[in-house]
Amino acid sequence: MDSLTTNIEISVPREKAFDFFINRLTHWWPKEYTWSNEKLVELSIDPVPNGLCSEIGPNGFRCDWGTVLTVDTGRSLSMKWQLTPERNPEPDADKASVVHIRFEEISENRTCIHLIHEQFSSHGENAEQYRDAMASAQGWPYLLSSFAAYAQKL
Repeated sequence: MDSLTTNIEISVPREKAFDFFINRLTHWWPKEYTWSNEKLVELSIDPVPNGLCSEIGPNGFRCDWGTVLTVDTGRSLSMKWQLTPERNPEPDADKASVVHIRFEEISENRTCIHLIHEQFSSHGENAEQYRDAMASAQGWPYLLSSFAAYAQKL
């Protein structure tokens, strides 16, 4: 298997969920899943084709960890996931997997976030273990539940 799929439903309107996910990444992404940890300054996704996904830490330390492929504002975003199985940045986009995130309106105030992470084979030798880690309770399910907890408080 070269992909994983996970979903989460939240009690937030679709466009607001998209906005919170993209524009408030620093506020909900678990700091223990960053290089800067508690010294994190900012996480960002520039939601335009070829926009960078970046982390800024202490003293202006910057690490780019992805590149936006497509964006349909309020509805979906796809990006290259340029992190190795060891969680190091991968500057070669050909060695990156792809993450697709779609925000589906269930009702006026309810959204389902569909996440597909695919092309793990691009990561090379440890691709299967990487996929399994991202599919585990400590991978995307944890990340999406962190987002849901943040978004539903607002």
